[in-house]
Amino acid sequence: MSLQMTATCHCGAVEITGFAPEGFDTVARCDCSFCKRRQAANIDVLSDTLRVIKGADNLGCYSFGTHKAQHYFCKTCGIYTHHQRFSNPLMSGVNIGCIADTHPPDYEPITWRNGRSDPEGTLD
Repeated sequence: MSLQMTATCHCGAVEITGFAPEGFDTVARCDCSFCKRRQAANIDVLSDTLRVIKGADNLGCYSFGTHKAQHYFCKTCGIYTHHQRFSNPLMSGVNIGCIADTHPPDYEPITWRNGRSDPEGTLD
Protein backbone atom coordinates (compact mmCIF):
# COMPACT_ATOMS: atom_id res chain seq x y z
CA MET A 1 0.00 0.00 0.00
CA SER A 2 1.37 3.43 -0.93
CA LEU A 3 2.41 5.84 1.77
CA GLN A 4 2.97 9.58 2.05
CA MET A 5 5.50 9.51 4.86
CA THR A 6 7.10 11.97 7.24
CA ALA A 7 10.26 11.07 9.11
CA THR A 8 12.33 12.84 11.78
CA CYS A 9 15.68 12.35 13.44
CA HIS A 10 15.81 11.64 17.20
CA CYS A 11 16.21 15.25 18.37
CA GLY A 12 13.64 16.65 15.91
CA ALA A 13 16.07 19.01 14.17
CA VAL A 14 15.55 17.26 10.80
CA GLU A 15 12.23 16.37 9.19
CA ILE A 16 11.70 14.89 5.74
CA THR A 17 8.69 13.88 3.69
CA GLY A 18 8.19 11.80 0.58
CA PHE A 19 6.03 9.30 -1.27
CA ALA A 20 6.63 5.56 -0.94
CA PRO A 21 4.66 3.94 -3.79
CA GLU A 22 4.84 0.46 -2.21
CA GLY A 23 4.81 1.62 1.41
CA PHE A 24 6.34 -0.81 3.88
CA ASP A 25 6.34 -3.66 1.34
CA THR A 26 9.87 -2.56 0.40
CA VAL A 27 11.43 -2.71 3.91
CA ALA A 28 14.98 -3.98 3.51
CA ARG A 29 18.57 -3.66 4.67
CA CYS A 30 21.64 -3.53 2.44
CA ASP A 31 24.83 -5.51 3.01
CA CYS A 32 27.26 -3.17 1.26
CA SER A 33 30.37 -2.20 3.23
CA PHE A 34 28.67 0.85 4.81
CA CYS A 35 25.07 -0.26 5.30
CA LYS A 36 26.00 -3.56 6.94
CA ARG A 37 27.60 -1.51 9.71
CA ARG A 38 24.66 0.88 10.03
CA GLN A 39 22.00 -1.88 10.03
CA ALA A 40 19.06 0.49 9.55
CA ALA A 41 16.09 -0.94 7.69
CA ASN A 42 14.66 1.44 5.11
CA ILE A 43 11.83 1.78 2.60
CA ASP A 44 11.85 2.97 -0.99
CA VAL A 45 10.72 6.57 -1.48
CA LEU A 46 10.58 8.26 -4.88
CA SER A 47 13.63 10.53 -4.97
CA ASP A 48 11.82 13.34 -6.77
CA THR A 49 9.24 13.50 -3.94
CA LEU A 50 11.70 13.47 -1.04
CA ARG A 51 11.87 16.89 0.61
CA VAL A 52 13.71 18.16 3.64
CA ILE A 53 11.03 20.28 5.27
CA LYS A 54 13.00 21.14 8.40
CA GLY A 55 16.69 21.28 9.24
CA ALA A 56 18.41 21.11 5.85
CA ASP A 57 21.31 23.06 7.34
CA ASN A 58 21.57 20.44 10.10
CA LEU A 59 22.01 17.50 7.72
CA GLY A 60 25.43 15.96 7.28
CA CYS A 61 26.24 13.79 4.29
CA TYR A 62 28.56 10.82 3.98
CA SER A 63 29.58 9.22 0.71
CA PHE A 64 32.41 6.95 -0.37
CA GLY A 65 33.63 4.94 -3.35
CA THR A 66 31.89 6.34 -6.43
CA HIS A 67 30.19 9.03 -4.29
CA LYS A 68 26.92 8.28 -6.12
CA ALA A 69 25.18 7.17 -2.93
CA GLN A 70 24.65 10.00 -0.45
CA HIS A 71 23.89 9.04 3.17
CA TYR A 72 22.28 11.80 5.26
CA PHE A 73 22.29 12.14 9.04
CA CYS A 74 21.43 14.75 11.67
CA LYS A 75 24.52 16.66 12.80
CA THR A 76 23.05 17.03 16.31
CA CYS A 77 21.86 13.54 17.26
CA GLY A 78 23.70 11.53 14.57
CA ILE A 79 20.65 9.63 13.35
CA TYR A 80 20.68 8.43 9.72
CA THR A 81 17.45 9.66 8.16
CA HIS A 82 17.77 8.77 4.48
CA HIS A 83 20.05 8.15 1.53
CA GLN A 84 20.14 8.65 -2.21
CA ARG A 85 20.59 5.22 -3.75
CA PHE A 86 23.44 4.21 -6.03
CA SER A 87 21.57 1.13 -7.23
CA ASN A 88 18.50 3.09 -8.39
CA PRO A 89 18.76 6.92 -8.33
CA LEU A 90 14.99 7.18 -8.87
CA MET A 91 14.55 5.82 -5.35
CA SER A 92 15.87 6.96 -2.01
CA GLY A 93 15.97 4.90 1.16
CA VAL A 94 14.31 6.28 4.30
CA ASN A 95 15.12 4.85 7.73
CA ILE A 96 11.90 3.23 8.96
CA GLY A 97 12.93 3.94 12.54
CA CYS A 98 12.51 7.65 11.77
CA ILE A 99 8.89 7.29 10.62
CA ALA A 100 6.43 8.09 13.41
CA ASP A 101 4.48 5.20 14.95
CA THR A 102 6.63 2.61 13.18
CA HIS A 103 8.00 -0.31 15.16
CA PRO A 104 10.80 -1.90 13.06
CA PRO A 105 10.53 -5.37 14.70
CA ASP A 106 7.02 -5.61 13.22
CA TYR A 107 8.70 -6.06 9.82
CA GLU A 108 11.00 -8.95 10.78
CA PRO A 109 12.33 -10.90 9.12
CA ILE A 110 13.67 -7.98 7.11
CA THR A 111 14.95 -8.69 3.60
CA TRP A 112 18.62 -8.01 2.80
CA ARG A 113 19.60 -6.34 -0.49
CA ASN A 114 22.81 -7.64 -2.04
CA GLY A 115 25.10 -4.61 -1.94
CA ARG A 116 28.23 -6.76 -1.73
CA SER A 117 27.87 -7.83 -5.37
CA ASP A 118 28.86 -4.31 -6.47
CA PRO A 119 32.62 -4.38 -7.12
CA GLU A 120 33.06 -1.14 -5.15
CA GLY A 121 30.65 -2.20 -2.38
CA THR A 122 28.68 1.00 -2.84
CA LEU A 123 25.21 -0.02 -4.01
CA ASP A 124 23.37 1.84 -1.29
